[in-house]
Amino acid sequence: MNMERETPVDALAQAFVQFSVESGVLRFGEFKTKAGRLSPYFFNAGLFDDGLKLGRLAGFYADRILASGIDFDMVFGPAYKGIPLAATVAVELARRGRNVPLAYNRKEAKDHGEGGTLVGAPLRGRVLIIDDVMSAGTAARESIALIRAAGAEPHAVAIALDRQEMATEAGPDGQVRDVPYSAVQYVRAQLGLHVCAIAKLADLLQYLQHHAGEDMGQHQARVQAYRDRYGVR
Repeated sequence: MNMERETPVDALAQAFVQFSVESGVLRFGEFKTKAGRLSPYFFNAGLFDDGLKLGRLAGFYADRILASGIDFDMVFGPAYKGIPLAATVAVELARRGRNVPLAYNRKEAKDHGEGGTLVGAPLRGRVLIIDDVMSAGTAARESIALIRAAGAEPHAVAIALDRQEMATEAGPDGQVRDVPYSAVQYVRAQLGLHVCAIAKLADLLQYLQHHAGEDMGQHQARVQAYRDRYGVR
């Protein structure tokens, strides 16, 4: 029995997957991931590369964040992709009546002007981290450390796509191996943060199933096989 077909359809997620495909952000083929896996799809949020795309993307983030019920006092964008994401999401939230402070970090500390690695509003209260995807949770851990060092509370993470696949870690022998949980599950269970995603791999599979008679349908079996091998629930 195909459990994906029994999952209720998330209209927001389906619209986002469609938008990502049309924008060329979500592509199909053969792509090598950081973990060394050959993935049949690739999501590159850097290709949301003009004002219209970024504006619509911010709308998807705002929809998911507000629907999640997550409490937060400000947003934070990790360098580098998280910076424009957090900025545009902050603008969209303000447009909807939810005006919150914004901060982000730079990779290298500045030794003049305001100095340091943090830019924008002071980090205070419950912080919502905005990023594109979460592969190993490394960026989330770095952001959490920065936020805590500033005396604020890293409270939640909002991402565009949850790949729902096993993370990797280096064992005592230095060999990288799969672990039976995803980066999102790790951040939730081990780091104690809420995580909301606009869409998940399960939503992508639903999209491919519903477009089986179109060009996208040819990729369904390969994406399903990838999830069967590396996926988590």
